[in-house]
Amino acid sequence: MILSDKTLMRMIEKKELIVEPLAKEQIQPASVDIRLGNTFSIVEDTSTGIINLENEIKYKTITTDSYILLPNQFVLATTMEYFDLPDDLTAFVEGRSSLGRMGLFIQNAGWVDPGFKGEITLELYNANRCAIELKAGRRVGQLVFAKMDDTALNPYNGKYQGQKGATGSRLFMDKEVK
Repeated sequence: MILSDKTLMRMIEKKELIVEPLAKEQIQPASVDIRLGNTFSIVEDTSTGIINLENEIKYKTITTDSYILLPNQFVLATTMEYFDLPDDLTAFVEGRSSLGRMGLFIQNAGWVDPGFKGEITLELYNANRCAIELKAGRRVGQLVFAKMDDTALNPYNGKYQGQKGATGSRLFMDKEVK
């Protein structure tokens, strides 16, 4: 079940769901607006020009209130908001249609697990032929929250728990199932 603004406000007021910082205007009928934070990370070039999935990827991270995203450029960014989801709540990350219509694709894995705590890393891609200026504090998407039928047996406690800032891939930490 998707949560309504009334339920979201009640849960936030009771501290059952943490979203900080939060302005009342961010709470929409069935979502909470997310704003762009001020850290951006890009993959550093490798000597071979190949990213190996088994090794740690190096990133260059900058802190700035304004970032120019060039055409066909990919950058990691973060939300201004820190989230703390209870063990029976999940969320979907959705980009703003108005930004998508400009060629700015905003994504993350699209899913926030129950029990997650941290800022959400966003993957941004400029599909336009013009550069796009990104500004910290700008609404870039929303989180749509859904109540689960029961608490998670194993709430999220993975490699991105507690992340702050634009956090690069930690795929190298995975233990593949054989």
